[in-house]
Amino acid sequence: MQYKELERKSLEYRKTILEIIYRSGAGHTGGSLSCIDILNVLYNNIMDITPENFSSFDRDHFIQSKGHSVEALYTVLQDCGFYSQKDLNSLNQFQSHFIGHPTRKVPGVEHNTGALGHGLSVAVGMALGLKMDKKKFRVFTLLGDGELSEGSIWEAATTASKYQLDNLIVIIDRNKLQITGNTEEVNPIEPLADKFISFGFSVTETPGNDISSLMEILQQIPKEKSKPNLIIANTVKGAGVSFIENQIAWHHKVPSESEYNMAMKELDEALLNV
Repeated sequence: MQYKELERKSLEYRKTILEIIYRSGAGHTGGSLSCIDILNVLYNNIMDITPENFSSFDRDHFIQSKGHSVEALYTVLQDCGFYSQKDLNSLNQFQSHFIGHPTRKVPGVEHNTGALGHGLSVAVGMALGLKMDKKKFRVFTLLGDGELSEGSIWEAATTASKYQLDNLIVIIDRNKLQITGNTEEVNPIEPLADKFISFGFSVTETPGNDISSLMEILQQIPKEKSKPNLIIANTVKGAGVSFIENQIAWHHKVPSESEYNMAMKELDEALLNV
């Protein structure tokens, strides 16, 4: 899929995220908007994951460790054909499998996540299994920067380095905000790149809301033989909607009717310029 189509998809995905959160009355708006460009490029340009091959282990794999931003993942999976729009519209409704964190009861979801800090460990195990079976497929995982305070992240990182998992691609949604404030005020994680380099990773930084930059970086993976890959995707929390961007209150917030209408108008105007 080419750049212009992906750019349009990101805007349409943002509209869908806002619609399903508004409709359901719950959702992690800011983080879903910050990571949607990453998921867009992964599923539509990089990864070999489809409804047709999902039941097989012989494909790429994706773990969304920052499970609270599930609205973004659900939106992309629906667009890729894993289920219908009607299913997606049941988000957070009674007896729906489409709940506020990823569950394997939803088609296309690889692993239950939500308790932060677990996704990288699962991804490392999957990447190691693929290596042991001499398979060429890759494992991608998306982390939130707030969850890097979990010690299990760093235990998994040492293991990935030990086993030279160059088939592992770790992406950090570096939007610098977590539920209680700025990451560097809550529990500093910088110098982030230096930390992962010292753990034996090949590290790249890129603007995480720029489609062309994401495509360029992800198409170069793996960058170094025998080293696990880390991409620090510098994003804006709430990216794409001006009054939501960089606002901590939108970590988990449902737009009012007027806010919803303003956001949709802004995104529709952006679509006219693509």
